[in-house]
Amino acid sequence: MRFYRQTVLRSKLEQRARILQAVREFFVDRGFLEIETPIRIPAPIPEAHIEVQVSGDWYLHPSPELCMKRLLAAGYGKIFQICRCFRKGERGDRHVPEMTLLEWYVAGWDYLGLMTQCESLICCVAERVKQDREVSYQGRAVDLTPPWERITVADAFDRFGSMPVGAALKKGRYDEIMGLEIEPNLGLNRPVFLHDYPAQCGSLARLKHDNPTVAERFELYIAGIELCNAFSELTDAEEQRARFEEEARLRETSGKKAYPKVDRFLDALDDLPDAAGNAMGLDRLVMLFTDSASIDDVTAFIPEEL
Repeated sequence: MRFYRQTVLRSKLEQRARILQAVREFFVDRGFLEIETPIRIPAPIPEAHIEVQVSGDWYLHPSPELCMKRLLAAGYGKIFQICRCFRKGERGDRHVPEMTLLEWYVAGWDYLGLMTQCESLICCVAERVKQDREVSYQGRAVDLTPPWERITVADAFDRFGSMPVGAALKKGRYDEIMGLEIEPNLGLNRPVFLHDYPAQCGSLARLKHDNPTVAERFELYIAGIELCNAFSELTDAEEQRARFEEEARLRETSGKKAYPKVDRFLDALDDLPDAAGNAMGLDRLVMLFTDSASIDDVTAFIPEEL
């Protein structure tokens, strides 16, 4: 009989289904509306470090962010979505070019509220799926009992990096030091929220009112795995337009494809309420809960099999 990788994966795929069901129940039980937005879009966010998959004259979305925020602007206060997202060329132990993403938004909240909700979500999933608030990942026990540690990016560079964050940015070594020196040390025994990113790394996050050198953004790390990326949402259309133009300039100078402008999204920012949003990689969450070293171990079909 021919060998099928999927036969070996059956128990993990069953656990994956239970995890996704627990995630969905968490949000439904809290009054969130599950929504669906188009996968094919006319223009993506012009991020310098993400390559988007072309689909005819349009693109496969790298996240549902643009459309979901337009729903916020239309008056939807608590929404979530579980969907497939696409990022060209991303392949590795923690990356596949077609991934499953959880994204949710809450009107009237900021990133601090989302940190607490993120704790509740993962603890709830752990209790439903594992009946425990401890996970074992690659020989390391991680205690999920909240509250979790919170550390600023500046403090993380001081604690784990070979130079302060300001120097790393000035020398163009920020991403290198973050990936090689800092991230492997985060969340090894307890989850860690890495927060208050330099303004240059703010993406679609608003800057802090009392310290505009940093953005209200956080990422969650458990056992060295980056699980999510969250913001207090930027609602200033002119500031967001300027950031997009800078990203487009960086793409151009590095010889990357230019994307069409996202004018309808920018127009909607005038009606966007104060809100917070979070994007979580569900493939990685399943990796964590099933003690899987590779994303291939929790994915029914990988690109090389198609």
